[in-house]
Amino acid sequence: MGIKDRLKDLFAKSENSISYGNSKFDDFLEGLITEAYKESRFGSYWDYIPMGKLKTYASIKIESVETIKELLFYLIEPIKKYEMLSLKSGAYQGREHIFQRKQIYNELLGLLMRSNLFFSAEEIQKLIHEFKKSDEIHNKRFVSWPIGFSMQQIERIIKKEGLSSGLKIFLQDMLTWPQLKQTSSYYGTDLEKVRVKVEKILFESENDAGKTSPYTLPDDRLAQVVNLQITALKKDLQDSMYSLFHLFIKASGSKPTQKFLKETSDIIDNIGLEKYKGIVQEWLELAAALKAIETKKQVDYQNGQVYNYSTYEFLHEKNLVFLKGLIWSMSKFHDSKTLSIIAKLTERCFDKIPGVGPTAAGVGNACIYTLGNTRGLEGISHLSRLKLKIKQNNTKQIIEKYIETSSLKLGVSTSEIEELSIPDFGLVDGHKTYSFDDYTLEIEIAALGKVLLSWKKPDGTIQKTEPAFIKSSTKHKQTLKQAKESVVQIKKYLTAQRDRIDRLYLYERVWTYENFLKFYINHGLVTFIAKNLIWNFKKGDKDISGLRTDGKWNDVNGNELSWIDSDTEVRLWHPINANIAEVLAWRNRLDALQIRQALKQAYREVYILTDAELNTKSYSNRMAAHLLKQHQFKALTAIRGWKYSLMGAYDDGRDADIASISLKEHNLEAQFWINEVNADDAFNDAGIWNYVATDQVRFVDPDNTVKDLIEIPKIVLSEIMRDVDLFVGVASVGNDPEWRDNGGLPQYRDYWTSYSFGELTEVAKTRKAILEKIVPRLKIGKVASFDGKFLKINGKKRVYKIHIGSTNILMEPNDQYLCIVPARGKDVNTENVFLPFEGDRGLSLILSKAFLLAEDDKITDTTILSQINRKY
Repeated sequence: MGIKDRLKDLFAKSENSISYGNSKFDDFLEGLITEAYKESRFGSYWDYIPMGKLKTYASIKIESVETIKELLFYLIEPIKKYEMLSLKSGAYQGREHIFQRKQIYNELLGLLMRSNLFFSAEEIQKLIHEFKKSDEIHNKRFVSWPIGFSMQQIERIIKKEGLSSGLKIFLQDMLTWPQLKQTSSYYGTDLEKVRVKVEKILFESENDAGKTSPYTLPDDRLAQVVNLQITALKKDLQDSMYSLFHLFIKASGSKPTQKFLKETSDIIDNIGLEKYKGIVQEWLELAAALKAIETKKQVDYQNGQVYNYSTYEFLHEKNLVFLKGLIWSMSKFHDSKTLSIIAKLTERCFDKIPGVGPTAAGVGNACIYTLGNTRGLEGISHLSRLKLKIKQNNTKQIIEKYIETSSLKLGVSTSEIEELSIPDFGLVDGHKTYSFDDYTLEIEIAALGKVLLSWKKPDGTIQKTEPAFIKSSTKHKQTLKQAKESVVQIKKYLTAQRDRIDRLYLYERVWTYENFLKFYINHGLVTFIAKNLIWNFKKGDKDISGLRTDGKWNDVNGNELSWIDSDTEVRLWHPINANIAEVLAWRNRLDALQIRQALKQAYREVYILTDAELNTKSYSNRMAAHLLKQHQFKALTAIRGWKYSLMGAYDDGRDADIASISLKEHNLEAQFWINEVNADDAFNDAGIWNYVATDQVRFVDPDNTVKDLIEIPKIVLSEIMRDVDLFVGVASVGNDPEWRDNGGLPQYRDYWTSYSFGELTEVAKTRKAILEKIVPRLKIGKVASFDGKFLKINGKKRVYKIHIGSTNILMEPNDQYLCIVPARGKDVNTENVFLPFEGDRGLSLILSKAFLLAEDDKITDTTILSQINRKY
């Protein structure tokens, strides 16, 4: 009978019929259904049944093994029936009982098959054949049948009785079944594992003891390399690698078991540590370099609408499990190259795929485990950097736990463990030299993200290109490769250390002078940042800020602080602890010395309590009522160490959420309240709202008691408000010059206008103070002036007003809006302009637009020209 006829026959019967010829089993199944209904809430989304808690289930478990086996065969017909009924077209509502019975029967079958039922070889073959015959309604996927548990029964039989010829023939036949030729499945039994088990049993039956059945990775870019290389290995090495492969493909769970680590370690010792590293490091490097493959798809609907979307594939799902096991096996290695490769792969795994999320979070977590369980502090050093790089909140928490564990082992704080773990890469004051016979390669840190490499001839003169003899020497090529790898790591670590130091204000760290020198001034890498910062030195009744110039500590007037010694305490200077005169003096001092700080310190914004906040007492509305781009806001919170979850149109019903940051040193949590903006179509394909609205800022203690703002340490309050100002200043739709013209949200266009050209925030006020110093010295100085919140530029055609906060532009005489979309890359006009600190893109944008508009007669961009030439 064909499947259509079978379905028609079944549908003709009563859907509630349950009798299949055995009244005892019929009564048991009906009793199970009745109890399940009683113990669970049934609705549109049915609760999962905890079968083990049902008394009816317990009653069958005490029956004889033969009775349970008989029930297994008896269950096949009702499962088939309700599987077919569930395929019948129609709404779910009103047919809930069909899906509920289907789930209960499937779960019962699986639970019973987990037990050791002492099957004979003939009985298990018969049962699996029944599963196969019943499987055709699911396109041969074994969705409803516990084929995995059936294989466990077969393994028990073989362990007890050996592999009989009849069972061997049966397993050989199984390999020809369509079900076992699948390479992926979304639910039901993992048929790939079943196939591998069958192949392993058959291989071992036909080969001498000690030989391991081969394992071929499902085809993808990693498999194409791994499978080819494995087949080229000598037989003994091949067997050892296959033994590892069979362990890797079982790498489930969040971390490896001790048994897994012991078994893999023994096999790797047998292979040889260096040999094993040499093989697998290449695979890990390949995985770290792979990009997700995008496949564009289109759905054409009957009404003429078209839906375009993309799918992405990084690696085959089975190979991700394999890779996870491989990475766990590397936890016995502690060398710099291995850890560096794993750290690089970690970053790759947590890179986001549009509309999907992290590329391979499971593999990334395996990398974090390995880095967190290495000897020494190099793994922790990588984690410290990755904590600032990775944006996922739960992943940050995992990293923090590993750092805390290491700090407890050493009896130091987490901040100190991070300082102890920072590599210096052999740098001395930001410099390092590599020798190549009589030639040298010099590495020099020039700026954040910029490391210079220069060749010197034997006579000391500069050579612009790499010496030709390098290519003919294996030793020199390897040294040059190491140098270039170091440059990549130096750039990453330098940015990470800038961000780490910038967050130290929240911890209010204090160092002994000895540790300060060790971790900051004399550290080959960190010194590049630290030597240009202002530090506070306290000894006895002396408490003075100083800057290092010409190898000595000097105060703001250039006087040497000769009294600094080992008894001196050191803090990172913050302008909130200084008076206005001192702050201005330090700005002038840095300007005179042409010192560019890696982070904003002398020009750092200061936020003190306002009268409104003193009145509200426990919360601040200073940053409320702003419209933010939610995804950009989420990214910013992650960068600054805050936690925030995206809100969507199809979430758990929340219409508000909180962005928060833990301040453990102060037993506080800072909170920034966020509301969803529920507007028609204002969400992406994943159902996430495009925009959110800001609300109050407040602080709570560990008991969630709201604290009065006046109780919060002033430096903590200032830094938290500075973060929130950053979130608004960057993520506000008012900063997007095209938002209004591209549609935006009509009901918020007034907000866009008021923000784009409204009062200056603290960040914008600081920006204005810098521009007032810089602009008069530039070639645009003669045509530039300041008018309140605007930098005014007198062009050849029109007068332009650049808002110092949003960087948006109005044109006189009628305040016509001028849309200029920022270009990517460097601007030759601003590249060599001295700025007192790094990181303010808005400042660079204002200068770039000012240079462009000062010579508006030379503009060739038709989009800009059409706006300028429009009559008013």
